[in-house]
Amino acid sequence: MEIQPIRLGNILLPSNVFMAPLAGYTCFPFRQMAYKLGAGLCFTEMVSANALKYQDRATSRLLFCPEYGERIRAVQLLGGKPSVMEQMACSELLQDFQIIDINMGCPVPNVFKSGEGCALMLDMPRASAIIRGCKKSGKIITVKCRTGIQENHMFAAEFARMCEDSGADLVTIHGRSRSMMYSGIPHYDEIRQAKAAVSIPVIANGGIFSAQDADKVMEETGADGVMIGRYALENPFIFSELTGKPPEMNILQFLLYEMEITSCFYNETFTISHIRKLTANAMKKRKGTKKYKELLYRAGSAEELVEVMKMIFSGEEGFEYAFHRPLQLFLGNKK
Repeated sequence: MEIQPIRLGNILLPSNVFMAPLAGYTCFPFRQMAYKLGAGLCFTEMVSANALKYQDRATSRLLFCPEYGERIRAVQLLGGKPSVMEQMACSELLQDFQIIDINMGCPVPNVFKSGEGCALMLDMPRASAIIRGCKKSGKIITVKCRTGIQENHMFAAEFARMCEDSGADLVTIHGRSRSMMYSGIPHYDEIRQAKAAVSIPVIANGGIFSAQDADKVMEETGADGVMIGRYALENPFIFSELTGKPPEMNILQFLLYEMEITSCFYNETFTISHIRKLTANAMKKRKGTKKYKELLYRAGSAEELVEVMKMIFSGEEGFEYAFHRPLQLFLGNKK
């Protein structure tokens, strides 16, 4: 695929390869690593506007990003009430973020029943009011949606036009309907129609599990870029593969850097949980690693976890250098 920057207002995104917001994964350390590997834009985990309104501590922690870390900061906001979404978008809680992505694509039953996520595609006036309300924050507003609700009734182009008319600066479209959830062949023709219907950038998402898949999606949709989802957990180097940016590390080094950064900002419990999940994803297709799964989840300290990681990725080189390299050198900034 052709790698090119994307301009959104006064922000120039360095590449058109995005990292999707993933609950439980896209905390600050992972976003930092994805940016280092070539991602043009990364989002926080999904943040509930309603939970922010009531000052939920767990939700507020999802917004964490140190001032010397990310150059571009994007938050994904979930909500179904225009007034609450506007209030939170304009609040001090989001003052450090330049981009707000509105979740209009989550298909999870509890979210859908609450009138949030993908349910907003069934109520375009309310969806429009949410976009217009968030736009009052003065920030860049993007929308993530799906091709529709049912596979026999999809309307991505119509919905994308509404988003643009309401003030959205970019739309990301997952190529599946809500009824398809996360499986089945994506309907890239719907993304192509949406791209033809609007003048704002359109990003294609869904069904990308290799650089070849990304090429195919770009060719079939004519989109301005791609958004990588869960495949980036299995192979974070997909960003390097697509952008041609040398990773300068192997998977073991990646995980150790991630552990080092995470431990600087979070406690050991969170660090172990985060690295354990990433390791489990990274070892999925490696032969002979299943035998280490129990050891991985039994590791009770960072030291024990590192020893298990060394066993899993025993063929990788550069362990000592990677683990002891100063954090400041990796980040390229001073604390």
